[in-house]
Amino acid sequence: MYAVIRAGGKQYRVAPGDLIRVETQDDKDGKVEFGDVLAVSAEAGSVVPPGAGALVTGEVVEQGRGNKILVFHYKRKKQYKKLRGHRQDYTAVRITEIAFDGQSFKAPELVKKEKKVKPAPEAQVKASKRPGKKVAEHVAHAHAKKAAPKKAAKKGKK
Repeated sequence: MYAVIRAGGKQYRVAPGDLIRVETQDDKDGKVEFGDVLAVSAEAGSVVPPGAGALVTGEVVEQGRGNKILVFHYKRKKQYKKLRGHRQDYTAVRITEIAFDGQSFKAPELVKKEKKVKPAPEAQVKASKRPGKKVAEHVAHAHAKKAAPKKAAKKGKK
């Protein structure tokens, strides 16, 4: 089950659960609706034509800016050089539902992973290879600032 949608002047083939990066979209409470659906494939071989009242919805995962693209204009023999940078804004959308003709195909719910909390570095004290010292003390001494050696005064010749 997939649909072809138009967003930001480009066409995307999406299925429920897909993550796509489209040009910046206006969202309502983190939800985005794509009403410009060009085609919907229900089963193998059958395609619903555009204008059949299909609707694709998704949830906004992230909004940001893409990598920098350098645009360099150059005309030889004319001493003309111009360098510009550009970063395109984007919205990352996870497709949650494709609905058409009274049918609805939904994406499975994402399972949120629990983050493991590591104890503070002071709580992790291990025995070092040097007897009588703990690792935390050994590391503290290694990173301590050492005084610069003093330069010997040069004796002037007469």
